[in-house]
This record gives sequence, structure tokens and C-alpha cells, in this order.
Amino acid sequence: MDGNDKGRGGGPGGPAGPDPGASRPTPGAPRPAPGTPRPAPGTPRPAPGAPRPAPGAQQPVSQAPQPVSPPPRPASEAASDAAGPASDTPKPPSDTRQLTPGTPQPTPTPPPEPPPPGIAGLKLGYQIAAACALVLVAVAACVHVGMLFLHVAPSNTLTKQHGDAVDFWIYPEFEQNWKLFAPNPLQQNIAVQARAELRTAEGGVRTTDWYDLSAQDGADIDGNLLPSHTQQNQLRRAWDFYVGSHDARNRPVGLRGQLSERYIRRIAYMRLDRERPGGKGDEIVRVQLRSRTTNVQPPQWSQEKVPTKPVHRLLPWWSVTPDDLPLASGSGARSNAGPSTEGTAAR
Repeated sequence: MDGNDKGRGGGPGGPAGPDPGASRPTPGAPRPAPGTPRPAPGTPRPAPGAPRPAPGAQQPVSQAPQPVSPPPRPASEAASDAAGPASDTPKPPSDTRQLTPGTPQPTPTPPPEPPPPGIAGLKLGYQIAAACALVLVAVAACVHVGMLFLHVAPSNTLTKQHGDAVDFWIYPEFEQNWKLFAPNPLQQNIAVQARAELRTAEGGVRTTDWYDLSAQDGADIDGNLLPSHTQQNQLRRAWDFYVGSHDARNRPVGLRGQLSERYIRRIAYMRLDRERPGGKGDEIVRVQLRSRTTNVQPPQWSQEKVPTKPVHRLLPWWSVTPDDLPLASGSGARSNAGPSTEGTAAR
């Protein structure tokens, strides 16, 4: 192995070995003289018998064939090849503007921010109007809660000084009834009864028997799937209204007492007139009411003792006025108004 073979030997750190495709020397051929340069790789070997170049002569350098580039294609064909096969889906138009080298890139515009939620998203004028409306609602709510508190609270300095203002705010829409939720709920049955004084056609005076108006309402409600509000609450609320605005001697307390008298008197007259207590030509001139209160008996397992005797509260006689009569028969009523002093409270 000579030096050239050693240099071309394949090793981990040495150069690559001879090209396997290179032609090998023919056995028995004369070896080149020392100092003769080796032919370049790829140079064809001379034919046998051809004269050899003189020592020191320059070997002809073979020119490797240069690849020939294909002719340029039209721009339209190149663009169609680059785009690939056409599809049915249209592509959005692209921006074909060419930027000159050195031109600064345009800054993309950010999307507009959504308006803030609530009142902050309104214009200034609407914000002021909405704020004023909220303030008014808050003030009205605070006043209403304060009036309700003073109405249900025990008697104190504020209720004594401003009781009329509290009642004007509460009644009749916001009246509070806490009897079912009080420590001692209502355990009584109250029946409202009425009778009439008639002027007969002959000019005499006659008094009817007592009519149990509460029992009539109860009979109308029993078995009725849709009882009316009048049957359930009109008489009961009117009586509660009267009792709450009068003292134990049936004297009115404030303006509400006089209003409750007119209200319960009108209901009593209309209910009695519906019963037709007199004969032909008789006329109701006065009405009177009373209440009959009986205690609800406690259960058998309870040791509570309650009185069983009913308690009556008798109201004075009230004269009938044109305002107490229906519009159809108001012309036949007496014009004398105001409660009389007849009648006593019975217990």
C-alpha cells in the first residue's frame, strides 16, 4: 500500500475512499512515472496504445457538462401552478399593494371596545336621568319602610306627633294586620248583626229583628269554589275599621272614626234593604248594629280555660241619609243625618 492508498483509506477520521465507480488499472499496464500528476476524477482513461503525455506536461482538464435551465415560463402559468388545483370555494381578495423597501409597515387598527354595561354605557343626559330616577325610588322605598315601621310599632313619641301623616300614608292600600302572627293570635268568632227601624205606610214605626250578616256571608262562601271578595272581606274589614277607630264608648278617634261610621252604616243599610224587612210602602229610617263575640274553645289536651258566654257590643242608632241609599231609591230617604244617642253598649 503506497502513500496515496493510505491517504484514501477509509477510516473514522480519514477522507473517503476511492470512488467505486472509478476504473481500475489494467493488470500488466505500465505504471506512470514518478511525479506524473494523477488524472482528475472523471477524466476518461486513454485508449491502449495511445501516446502518453510527456512528463511535466499539463493534463487537459475535462469540462463537466453544465446543466441547462429550462426556458422561462409565462407568469400566468407559474401562478396557476403555485396556486394548485382550483377549488369551488372563492378565496377572499388579498391586498396586492406592494410596499417599497424601507417603507414602515402600517399599524393594524384595534377593534372598537364594547360599551360598558349598565348606566355607564348610556350618554351623559341619560345617565343623569337614570341616576335621578334611582334616587327617587330609593327615597320612596325608605319613606315607605319607615311609615310601615311606625304603623306597626308600639305607641311612641313619633306616632303621637305624626300619627295622622302615618295613617294617611298607610290607609287604605298598605294596612297591616298582624293578628295571625302576633304572640296571641285571634281566637274569637265575631258575628256582625244589624236591624232596622221602619216607617210603615200608615205612618207608624216598627223595629225589625236582628239579621246575622256574618252568617249570611258564611253561607254564601261554604261550598263556593270562587267566592267573591265582597263576601269574604267587605263586612269583616268594615267592622275592624270601625273598632280600630273608636274607643270603648263608641266615640270616634280622629277623622277616620267618622269615615268608618259612614262606611259601616252604608253596608248595613244596603244589606237590610236587600232582605226586604218591611211590607209594601215601608221605609227604613234608621239602622243599628251590634257584634256578638264568642271565644274559640281550646283543644281537649289544653288546660286553658276561656269563658263561654258571648259578649255583645251594641252601637247607637244611625239615621239614614241619601248618601247611604242606592241611587235608584235615594229620593225617598230622609235628610236627617248623624248618629243618635239611643242605644247602649251591652256586655
